[in-house]
Amino acid sequence: MNATTATPLSYRDRAVLRAVAAGRCEISEAFGGNLVIDGVWFTDQFAGPRLTEAGLIIAGLLGGPARLTASGRALLEAA
Repeated sequence: MNATTATPLSYRDRAVLRAVAAGRCEISEAFGGNLVIDGVWFTDQFAGPRLTEAGLIIAGLLGGPARLTASGRALLEAA
């Protein structure tokens, strides 16, 4: 388990996970894994890479729709 999942997620991280679960997010691999939520760049440029590295969200090799991993779903269900 890595540091992000070993520590409690912030309210913002949980909100991002809920947006991903609702199908409202894309990950732009061309811009370092930054998130686009509802067609707008998410201002926390570290959230996408942080949640991806934590194994909570994934996207295709060239970016695209963000999806929750099993760990990400489990965290949302536990909240």
